[in-house]
Formats: sequence, C-alpha cells, structure tokens
Amino acid sequence: MSFEQLVKESFTQLSSGQKKVAEYLLENIEKVAFYTAVQIGREADVSETTVIRFAYALGFRGFSDMQAAIQQYVLESSSSRYAEPAPQAGEEPNIFTRVIERDIVILRQTLHQLNQQDVWRAVDWLLEADQVLVVGYRASYAAAHWFTFMLGMIRKNVLLIPFSGETEERIVSLTEKSVVMVISFPRYTKDSIRVAEASKRMGAKIIAATDRLLSPVSRISDIAFTTDINIESGHYSNASVINLLNLLLAGIEEKCGANNQTRMKQLEQLYSNWGTFEE
Repeated sequence: MSFEQLVKESFTQLSSGQKKVAEYLLENIEKVAFYTAVQIGREADVSETTVIRFAYALGFRGFSDMQAAIQQYVLESSSSRYAEPAPQAGEEPNIFTRVIERDIVILRQTLHQLNQQDVWRAVDWLLEADQVLVVGYRASYAAAHWFTFMLGMIRKNVLLIPFSGETEERIVSLTEKSVVMVISFPRYTKDSIRVAEASKRMGAKIIAATDRLLSPVSRISDIAFTTDINIESGHYSNASVINLLNLLLAGIEEKCGANNQTRMKQLEQLYSNWGTFEE
C-alpha cells in the first residue's frame, strides 16, 4: 500500500491536528521527505508531538520509520516521472503551447500513479451493478454527462443526476448492488458530497474521480481515482478528467466482449431506422 493510500484510509480516525499534518504531507510530499518532525509541525501549524503521534496513528513505529516510508515513496515516484517539456533556448512558449504541454505532463503523471487493480475492480462494479448513478455538478457536469452517455452505450440503467429535481427519487432507488460515480473537482460542491453520503447510506458503492486523495468526496468513496487539473489557462481543463474516465470505459469494453457488440448492433439499427445521423 502506498503512503498516500495509507493516509487516506486512516484519515477519518485522525485528530483534527493530525488531519492538518496529513493534508500538509500529501500536498508537499517531495518537499518534506527530509524534514524533521519539528519542521513539519512548524509548516503544518501543529506541534512536534502531533507529528509524532500522526506517525503512530498510521501504524509506524515512530517518526523516523514514517520518514523512511515517505522517502521511499518519493524515490519510486521520481524514478518514473516524466519531466515537463522545456522551451528551446531563447524561445518563450505561448499560452496555447503551455496549456497543451501541461495537459501532456498531467496525463503522464496520471498513468504513473494509476492503480490498475482499482481500475479493474471499478470496472467489475460498473458492469455488475443493477444501476449506475453518475454525479457531477457545475464544472464537473460536462465530464459526468459524457461518461453517462458513453457508459449508456455499453450497458443499461445508467442515469445522470440533473442539476435540479429527481435527485431524491434516484437516490432512494439505490441498492447494495448499485454504483454511484461521483466526479468532483474544485471548487467542490456541497451537493456532490450530499449525494455521495446519502448513496453510501443506501448501501451503494461509491467511485470517485477527483483531484486528490483527501478531497471531500474521496474520503467517503470506496475507490478514488485522482488526476491533476490544468489551470494554466485560468480555468481547469477537462482533458485529464475525460482521459481518466476513458480508462474505465476501455476496461469495460474489454470485459464486455460479444455482449457489447450485440448492444452496439442494436443501437446502430435504431440509429439507421430513425435517421439519427447525417450519412
């Protein structure tokens, strides 16, 4: 289990001070690899004792044991990380180049940190669920709408929670065999968190697509997939989010095989009969 995953799984049991340590460490993991407990405490605005107790709370024998685990994690991460492209000597990259190159870096980082076991587990859940509910508000709505449409091409009973109305009715129909896919990126909406919490109380499995392991929805999810968001252009890019969701769709299509082909043929026949597309 990675250090990040260990922190996420322990987060709800931590004290308020220890949670501040957790958030600071994950947001500055490379920077703090060789920090002392005193330095971490100063940066996280807690006492040295709180940092040491945090190490014990994660199951380490002490701070030095935790520090060694952080250093190992950073070393493994750095060994396979791609460097961000640099401009040619004397050349200043324009805004369009910076945005695209940053998206490329984010996609590579997402691939590096991806847990394939979690992907295949999520794929199985999405295939075996009696229904899949997709949630995404405001800036996350476009990705949620796209994922609902694409998954609905492969399997039935895929529903998108709209901006208003029908939310309660769709949540109350969830069962222990249902899956709720929550897409939540900054600024996090309270409605997304409410839907995730209510769905979990109904027994549904929660899969999150978000930007960090300690985001509000990630902390209550059963599986969380994270990717950075590109704010180079002043607002975040959906490119990495769509790519992350596309990995789930690729896994689902891989497992569906002949069943997916049958459904697609039926859809294509309907499209043809109704003249849906301009040929």
